[in-house]
Amino acid sequence: MKKVYETKFKGKTLKIEIGEVAKQADSSVLVRYGDTVVLSCAVVAKKVDLLSDFFPLQVLYQEKLYSVGKIPGGFIKREGRPTDEATLAARMIDRPMRPLFPEDFRNSVQIINTVLSVEQDCDPRLAATLGSSLAVSLSKIPFNGPIASVVVAKVDGKLIINPTVEEQNKSVLDLTVAGTKEAINMVESSAKELQEEEMIEALMYGHEAIKELIKFQEKIIKELAVPKMEYEKLVITDEIKEKVNEVKSRLDAALRIKEKQEKYDAISSIEEEIVEYVKETNKNVPEEELNELIVKYKNAFNSLEYELFRNIVVKEKKRPDGRKMDEIRDLSASVDFLPRTHGSALFTRGETQSLSITTLGALNEYQILDGLSEEEGKRFILHYNFPQFSVGETGRYGAPGRREIGHGALGERALLQVIPNEEEFPYTIRVVSEILESNGSSSQASICAGCMSLMAAGVPIKDMVAGIAMGLITSGDDYTVLTDIQGMEDHLGDMDFKVAGTKNGICALQMDIKIKGITKEILTEALEEAKKARLKILKVMKSAIKEPRKELSEYAPKMLTFNIKPEKIKEVIGKGGETITKIIQEASNVVSVKDVKAVKIDIDDYGKVIIYHKDKKIIEKTKSMIDNIVKELEFGKVYPAVIKEIKDFGCIVEFWEGMEGLVHISKLSKERIENIKDKFSVGDKVEVEVLGLDKKGKIDLRVKEKKSTLKKIVEKIIKND
Repeated sequence: MKKVYETKFKGKTLKIEIGEVAKQADSSVLVRYGDTVVLSCAVVAKKVDLLSDFFPLQVLYQEKLYSVGKIPGGFIKREGRPTDEATLAARMIDRPMRPLFPEDFRNSVQIINTVLSVEQDCDPRLAATLGSSLAVSLSKIPFNGPIASVVVAKVDGKLIINPTVEEQNKSVLDLTVAGTKEAINMVESSAKELQEEEMIEALMYGHEAIKELIKFQEKIIKELAVPKMEYEKLVITDEIKEKVNEVKSRLDAALRIKEKQEKYDAISSIEEEIVEYVKETNKNVPEEELNELIVKYKNAFNSLEYELFRNIVVKEKKRPDGRKMDEIRDLSASVDFLPRTHGSALFTRGETQSLSITTLGALNEYQILDGLSEEEGKRFILHYNFPQFSVGETGRYGAPGRREIGHGALGERALLQVIPNEEEFPYTIRVVSEILESNGSSSQASICAGCMSLMAAGVPIKDMVAGIAMGLITSGDDYTVLTDIQGMEDHLGDMDFKVAGTKNGICALQMDIKIKGITKEILTEALEEAKKARLKILKVMKSAIKEPRKELSEYAPKMLTFNIKPEKIKEVIGKGGETITKIIQEASNVVSVKDVKAVKIDIDDYGKVIIYHKDKKIIEKTKSMIDNIVKELEFGKVYPAVIKEIKDFGCIVEFWEGMEGLVHISKLSKERIENIKDKFSVGDKVEVEVLGLDKKGKIDLRVKEKKSTLKKIVEKIIKND
């Protein structure tokens, strides 16, 4: 039977429909938020893989272009692989939900969100988060929710929950915050150099709104009350724990080794000894039982590692690599690492290293977006690549995964806040971060290296941006905030809190929590410590490059901007692009406009022309060719011209390439001319006066005769007499 629940949330109708569609899923929820409609379905696998070392949760966010009245681009005309925005939306649902499933739950779970209709002012991502939370809460899947998420904007000093598109465009803050009724457990934000206290205020404001949505969900969950499934779990006996505890002192010593690979090798070696012990003492046990036993010992070993790590940090107030809690690892920064790129920079923090490269292109090389938003493209792009060799491993190589897309998006949001607008710097800008080493927060290293590479390329950014990752280790009521976390502190810790900004304020924020949530006090402390670290990193970056270069690289395209009359655009482009193609080919001496050496020309609807090329001479030649097409003769002026053709009734003269006119025989001379060829020849240079328009509306021209030297002398004598 169909059930409908309705409430008002920040001026919009929020309606939940259950029991009408997708009834074969374990649970399905249709969320109507304004005119936005999202279907969220949850399904749990009946079989369980107890030997898996992770919880197999898959969250999908499927954008259907019919939801915004679009037909997909390309030849196939159907939705293909998820867009980056869809991938990021799925991650923003996964991240706050994942920590709320039981740690020992190993049944595969899929949460599928299908966007069916979109009202731009009612964000489908927020509807999908609510739908995902309700779908799982109303299923047999064990879950310690519900959760919800909201977007917080700040316009004219006022905080707004779930802003309209117009409000968001005016906002200095774009903050997505998710959590339970008790605490925040996921943050994603970009901001225009917001102060730390302003960010805390926005986070708390968002959490209050989340509580309203959770209260609405709890009413539905209580009424429909679905019993939770019993699930199979691995039981680790006291005997196993006692045996693993025999390596406690050695594992404790291994955790205190400073160098990453040496530390990991030492820990792996101890774990391998335990595995070998299990194999030797259980030779007659069937393979399936043996594998299960090995997993139990490994789990006990991991629990011991977790416990020892927390004791070192929270109780002893020490870090495994010997650093103080607020100490940053060794930093180094340099620019011009690569000789032929438009801009490059190398940034190293401890055992994390990013090589970032900036490339400049014409405005028409912007990225086209085929998604659900009204935004059709973007001219600033940051891509993040994470090869397996950066952590000393082998692994999959192929299309970027969710991690690469997410880290790239975070870096892009941070640096976008200081990128000059199109009027100030009419280029498409691409930054690529190649991670060469990784031991903690390579995304923040990408921001630091990316910023320096932009400056080296001559992009006039508004200020330098640096990023740092903060961590949290809890033990009961005790906690410790860590600055510049490394891989192990991230893996065994409770929080990954990334903060990027300028000396003046925050530009981007990302937080993931592995526990149920964190308090305002922890958030405040983490942001304050992050600010101190950011200012230290900025000093090191400034030692490598103090300000954006005034000149572009010799290998970067130079640019010239000018305007033509909008009605002349058609003449420059020509039929089917014939004229502009000819200009590009002749000016840059190439056969094809796709040649990398070809000059690039951008013309907008208002007549603004931008020419790009490495060689300024080619740019000037291109401009001259366009000027010749759009230049017009002015009435009353005299122009130099060349006779191109002689007819019986007059001469065709050329003022410049593409501009010709006819001088009637009667206006070639004051004297009567019987035969034009007796007085003029093809190639003669003449002075031609533009009189105006004749009766037929054509330009009326007259040759101005040059006075003889003798005549000029006589006229001068008469004038002086």
